[in-house]
Amino acid sequence: MLKKKNRMATNQVEFVCISELVPENHLLRAVNDSINFDFIYEEVKDLYSHRTGRPSIDPVVLIKLLMLQVLYVIRSMRQTISEAQMNIAYRWFLGYGFQEKIPHFSTFGKNYERRFKESDLFEKIFVKILTEAIECGFIRADAAFIDATHVKASANKNKYIKKMAQHRAHKYKRDLFIEINEDRQEQGKEPFDDDDNDPGGEATEQKEVKESTTDPESGMFHKGDKERCFAYTASVACDRNNFVLGVKAAPGNVHDSQMFSEIFEDVAEKFEEIEAVVVDAGYKTPGVCREIVKAGKLPVMPYKRPMTKKGYFKKYEYVYDEFYDCYLCTNNQVLKYATTNRDGYREYKSDPQVCAGCSDRLRCTQSKNRTKVVTRHIWESYVEIAEDVRHTPDGQDLYRMRGQTIERVFADAKEKHGMRYTRHRGLRKVQHYLTLVFACMNLKKLAMWKRKRGMLPPIPTVFPALSSKLSKIFAACLSPLPGLAA
Repeated sequence: MLKKKNRMATNQVEFVCISELVPENHLLRAVNDSINFDFIYEEVKDLYSHRTGRPSIDPVVLIKLLMLQVLYVIRSMRQTISEAQMNIAYRWFLGYGFQEKIPHFSTFGKNYERRFKESDLFEKIFVKILTEAIECGFIRADAAFIDATHVKASANKNKYIKKMAQHRAHKYKRDLFIEINEDRQEQGKEPFDDDDNDPGGEATEQKEVKESTTDPESGMFHKGDKERCFAYTASVACDRNNFVLGVKAAPGNVHDSQMFSEIFEDVAEKFEEIEAVVVDAGYKTPGVCREIVKAGKLPVMPYKRPMTKKGYFKKYEYVYDEFYDCYLCTNNQVLKYATTNRDGYREYKSDPQVCAGCSDRLRCTQSKNRTKVVTRHIWESYVEIAEDVRHTPDGQDLYRMRGQTIERVFADAKEKHGMRYTRHRGLRKVQHYLTLVFACMNLKKLAMWKRKRGMLPPIPTVFPALSSKLSKIFAACLSPLPGLAA
């Protein structure tokens, strides 16, 4: 039987409560109940005048608008405002009724430039949400999973200039230089001059870079078969339960291992219970291994393929004798210590007279002087500790968890929260943006876990019988009389 819907119901005036129109299982209900957003007032009170000026837009509303944009992957603040005007759940989350006007889309931009840009508000929001997760017992930080991913910048890859830039060298360089000279002095060698380091003790280096004319603070990113583009690097640490523990942004041309120190120090300071640090092969350097071990943590790293040419003996086929401080080649010939170079590698050289008559010389070296050189970093012992951990059952289990933890965090951030690229320009803005993205991801997980475990307060019912009865009265009064039908 064909039936037509009476569309006059859309013109009826109904007496309803906006809270009743939001489903009980809606994500925003769980988010709103999982944390008290009133802490924002305390954080921003010094950014507003208490005596002069017009009344401001509620700062909690401004932050919640940003959270809506991240949680529902809305491409701009203009569209977020447009969605909030029509979406009942958004209005309820912001605390706005049906007749209230949502703030103009330019309001947040003005507030950000004048108040929030130079503050640490976004970091404090991130810490507050993480603290709530800690208090609920959701954080398992006995192991920290650290990795980095790139975020495409809002910049044309073909618009750039080439220039020589002063780059701050790796923080390990100064410590390494000191230990190199100590090692040389122990071996009776002259120490190197300190010409490459500035008087302040911070090592710097010059190199040619491509600087974007659109966003000069981004960096040219290129890795493997991926397309060259201007980007930012996001270094992130998470726990076993995929809660993000820290995030640091850097230009896209900064290597992952150079950003490791900042994110590791930040996370290690907050979570003293960390016992192991799980990273991929890109972090398997003597400096990173040394920092993890000296901090009292276990470095969990994968096997790293040796960069030896095909057909030559691999480095692990040369055996190091720690007692005599020498290497033994595949024919049991001794390679003696020769010197320690500026890069921190100790050089062990063979006897050219012995190598000249060796049948395996072409698989060992093709140098004109018939001398094989094997290098060993002065911090190589820390890498060997990582190798020992790699072969333990616990180390293997932890490394296998990377696909379920940090890789899953990156996948969710890019697929579900639009982190493949950023529309913000400037390192500080991108840092704020990334901090908010991962704060919202933590908040979303916190809300879902609280709901599953029954830790959220019950949903209040606002006069259900009265509202239902009044709705019927209004509907009866406003319905057209039989004799006055159009």
